[in-house]
Amino acid sequence: MGALYRYDEFDHAFVNARVAEFRDQVQRRIKGDITEEEFKSLRLMNGVYLQLHAYMLRIAVPYGTLSSKQLRTLATIGRRWDRHYGHFTTRQNLQFNWIALKDVPDVLQALADVEMHAIQTSGNCMRNVTADHFAGAAADEVADPRVYAEIMRQWSTAHPELSYLPRKFKVAITGAEEDRAAVKVHDIGYQIVRNEAGEIGFRVFVGGGQGRTPMVGKALRDFLPEADLLTYTEAIMRVYNLEGRRDNKYKARIKILVHEKGLDPIREEVEAEFARIKDGALKLTPDSVAAMQQYFVAGPFETIGETPVFDKAKAKDADFAHWVSVNVHAHKQPGYGIATISLKPIGGIPGDASSDQMDLVADLADRYSLGEIRISHLQNLVLPHVKLDDLPALFAVLQDAGLATANEGLITDIIACPGLDYCSLANARAIPIAQGLSERFGSPARQAEIGSLPIKISGCINACGHHHVAAIGILGVDRKGVENYQITLGGSAREDCSIGELVGPGFGADGIVDAVEKVVDTYLDLRLSPQETFLEAVRRVGLPPFKEALYGQRA
Repeated sequence: MGALYRYDEFDHAFVNARVAEFRDQVQRRIKGDITEEEFKSLRLMNGVYLQLHAYMLRIAVPYGTLSSKQLRTLATIGRRWDRHYGHFTTRQNLQFNWIALKDVPDVLQALADVEMHAIQTSGNCMRNVTADHFAGAAADEVADPRVYAEIMRQWSTAHPELSYLPRKFKVAITGAEEDRAAVKVHDIGYQIVRNEAGEIGFRVFVGGGQGRTPMVGKALRDFLPEADLLTYTEAIMRVYNLEGRRDNKYKARIKILVHEKGLDPIREEVEAEFARIKDGALKLTPDSVAAMQQYFVAGPFETIGETPVFDKAKAKDADFAHWVSVNVHAHKQPGYGIATISLKPIGGIPGDASSDQMDLVADLADRYSLGEIRISHLQNLVLPHVKLDDLPALFAVLQDAGLATANEGLITDIIACPGLDYCSLANARAIPIAQGLSERFGSPARQAEIGSLPIKISGCINACGHHHVAAIGILGVDRKGVENYQITLGGSAREDCSIGELVGPGFGADGIVDAVEKVVDTYLDLRLSPQETFLEAVRRVGLPPFKEALYGQRA
């Protein structure tokens, strides 16, 4: 069976009470007893946004883990109440863009029935705690970050001190040296580490984020003992809640507080508050951590030596071998692999999955992955526990369903926000640009030649598409009523986190794909070898060669 936290009596009672409360609020709004302005804060507390064309419901998928039953419920919701699809986001959430307001309470009840909700997916609160999408399976993992993410979810949900923060607050946890959770571009990022004595703890980063003022998180502590996770987090939150700007929402994030006050003064205040409360009720005990760990023990795994079916398929089927080399990663259990299902078909909409596709992936999870699915912040799905000898059969089904695109981490594995096609905050479309780039670079041979090159696209400065931390980032802006696209180069969301630099003036919707191609061709001409990635090349030579290629004498 899959490794998944199961609601207790309190969880069930709390979530169902919230559904009943919101059902009454929706009925009052529909009757006109409350205005849209009065309803706004109520709906946002339940993940309901008013977008360009309709209400949008954002559903939390804590630390990106889903059971097959939960994914089937999401498929049913899309089929019954939406337009037969959903959109997976960069915060390991799922968004439905066309649900009628009158139906939202029924949707929330369907979610509650499978231990899901939309609480704290909006508003000035601690949002969905995200984690490494390979958690509990990765061969390089120190410890499973989902254990601590669930502890934090339970502590933070409806916490009175965290419900009315100066601004939204995002936390991510990774369990390995390789950062697959982008912890350095979060308000707080935790990396699980061991000290010299072999004890589990956390490296703590604070003040990261994207949006209008992108910043890389700074190391607040090199080692925080496991027992102090919640207490230290509360100390950070108290300092932020007290001193965070409330007069200007653009300066209300903790990154601005850290930047303006300085890391050392913030550290002194946090440590002082931590010292005051560290021995209180929030201190984690070995027993409490062990009890939570029991929820996340996957298995049972089989003892596997040789893998003849897998080895034979790799030798005989070039397409399968290529998919394995790109989309399958090492598992901590010998004879197993971690399989990424790309939601980036060539010419498709990044992150979208139809109800039929969700049902299929749920079936495949039951058949091949202990009933467990992951959502990555890169807008793909993951089957975390697949026997290597089952991969050929899995691949065949994915091929038939159009879900076997072998492009994880390649140039067509593009992140894109919904943009101006849906979002009321957007200035420009993101989806058509992603589709155009995917088609331009869709040849498998060309993708292989280019190698690792993450492209990320946002339709506004809020950066939901994570363009700041892309090797090639694209930001859509409005220029006198015309969509214009700026290019940044050299960003990374990984352990070598960096913010991309703006190359120069933007390009129109009809020129941005050509511009990106010039950037890529320039890279191919100047790289020292096929092993030098785009990011490495940009860091070596800087922006001048790319400016010259894009603007000529204007460089």
